[in-house]
Amino acid sequence: MTAHVNDSSERSEAGRLSLVRLTWPIFLELFLFMLMGSVDTFMISSVSDNAVSGVGAANQIISIAILLLEVIGSGAAIVVAQYLGSKKKLEAAKVTGNALTLNLAVGLILSIIFLGLGGYMLQLLNVHGEIFDYAQSYMRIVGGGIFLQALINALAATIRTHGFTKETMVVSLFMNILHVAGNYLLIFGHWGFPAMGVEGAAISTVFSRLACLLIFFWLMYRVMDVRVEWKYYIRLSKEYVRKILSIGIPSAFENIVYQICQLTFTLYVTYLGAEAMATRQYASNISMYIYLFSMAIGMGTAIIVGHYVGSRRNQDAYTRVFQSVKWALAATVVIDLIIIAFRVPLMSLFTDNMAIIRMGAQVILLSILLETGRTVNIVIINSLRASGDAKFPVYMGLISMVCMSLPLGYFLIFRLHLGLAGVWLAIAADEWTRAVIMYFRWKSRKWERHALVEPVEPEPIPAAAPTVG
Repeated sequence: MTAHVNDSSERSEAGRLSLVRLTWPIFLELFLFMLMGSVDTFMISSVSDNAVSGVGAANQIISIAILLLEVIGSGAAIVVAQYLGSKKKLEAAKVTGNALTLNLAVGLILSIIFLGLGGYMLQLLNVHGEIFDYAQSYMRIVGGGIFLQALINALAATIRTHGFTKETMVVSLFMNILHVAGNYLLIFGHWGFPAMGVEGAAISTVFSRLACLLIFFWLMYRVMDVRVEWKYYIRLSKEYVRKILSIGIPSAFENIVYQICQLTFTLYVTYLGAEAMATRQYASNISMYIYLFSMAIGMGTAIIVGHYVGSRRNQDAYTRVFQSVKWALAATVVIDLIIIAFRVPLMSLFTDNMAIIRMGAQVILLSILLETGRTVNIVIINSLRASGDAKFPVYMGLISMVCMSLPLGYFLIFRLHLGLAGVWLAIAADEWTRAVIMYFRWKSRKWERHALVEPVEPEPIPAAAPTVG
């Protein structure tokens, strides 16, 4: 009877860890996140252009805080995945409790910093006048409530790691709908609510996150086989914290280096003029939808690899990653070719300036070079982290992004005078350099040495009963 139950449980878990079943909800969740960001900006724009600028300035700082929160969330998700793969569900519950406490502590510290130093940080960005007033108002409310997002990140990552990506997508959809409804009521003052403008958008953001957080807590206790007891939140284990940070810190550092490089490229583009700045913004927004599917496949593959590595199914992990790369590349090429075919109408959705449209159409043509390399990176780097091999992508990123792509971009833009195309070519060179390195890293199987969880000891086989006669 027990064997039958275990068999059924394993089949159910295997079903949840199907790449297609994991990926499509993650894809929809990421798509909704991007779409709702655009809707949010559109609704705030009804207040004024200065309001949009103020909220944008505040969100630049808040987004860096969210990257810091990913240190614990992403690290914990990988550790939990490996423990689940090794059938150590009690340890997975303890790691989850520790991770939530750590994220809450970091989130509260960031909330206090935003409340006390938010205005000073905005002044460092040279924000002033009416824009400063809007930005400070938004930052006090949304930044002050950043600890809610800290808990949401950790909870969502844990639930996805258990294979319940559809459920996190539904909760995220509910949160976005609630946020838009809150914006409608509080920005514009409908149904008897006061018209609060930017403050209303900020309150709507915090309220929707609070509702989402409560649902995620309820959902976590529904999907986990071993419940997270109160003592797991209070008693922090040095071993678990070390494992979480060993993955989370390199992952976050790599993302921060990437963002700094993108800011440096933005600085380069400022010297090309306002039209080039606008073109880069519009073309980058279109590009996000090209690699969206790759991001979903990368996240789904990482969950599966974490489980496989935890259960010492290294050959399955090895082949799974190469299959995922093929699927992701095929999807990227198809989506990219469609966008290239409609690049002029797509650019025309943003502007009627023909110089910007022509420049955007040119760089979108180069996206076939950039996005294919980025796709390979997204899948393999996520998988290397999931296997425990998190430091290698950071070292290679520093060499490729900082030491190669930034000088190459400067040379292409200012010496060869390629303009905005030089930015795309420099980033493409970085993506493909790292893609080739990551391909051979995975192929070398050196990642197998970095597993975070000890293999399960086989249960002793009971001795056969002595035969009589």
